[in-house]
Amino acid sequence: MEAETMGSQSIFFEQYETGSSRETTGRTITETDIVIHAGQTGDFYPHHMDAEWCKTQEFKQRIAHGTLIFSVGIGMTAGEMNPEALSYGYDRLRFIKPVFIGDTIYVKASIKEKRDYPKRPDYGVIVELVEAFNQHRELVMVCEHLLLVRREPYLSDEDGAPKIVS
Repeated sequence: MEAETMGSQSIFFEQYETGSSRETTGRTITETDIVIHAGQTGDFYPHHMDAEWCKTQEFKQRIAHGTLIFSVGIGMTAGEMNPEALSYGYDRLRFIKPVFIGDTIYVKASIKEKRDYPKRPDYGVIVELVEAFNQHRELVMVCEHLLLVRREPYLSDEDGAPKIVS
């Protein structure tokens, strides 16, 4: 059951397949990205902003904010809008390796789990594993994106049991 609405496609909870995945093209992280992110967040720590100080530290160069990589990575996975889904949040966010100016990140999003949502039986929870990799295919960030997704419309039969409407 699919519907086209203003460039969006309805995908209901039942249509998601555990194990399916999609990958993005690359996005190179620039100095401008880091400077703009620092200005937006107020995070001007020297790890991101002070090239000379960073030369004295473990990585010997400035590193991108973890929150920048998270934001860019999640944005990279945003494709067509699904009017049946809402972002419910993120779990298990980890920054595995640093991302440097000039690194290119790629993102893989995989359907990890489907489960009921007791608060609203007309919705289910989709757990999407989001993994960001650098140009060397090294994992740099991982998280779980939780989506609330509407179940396919149904009517109740005489006993109150759901009956799918097609």
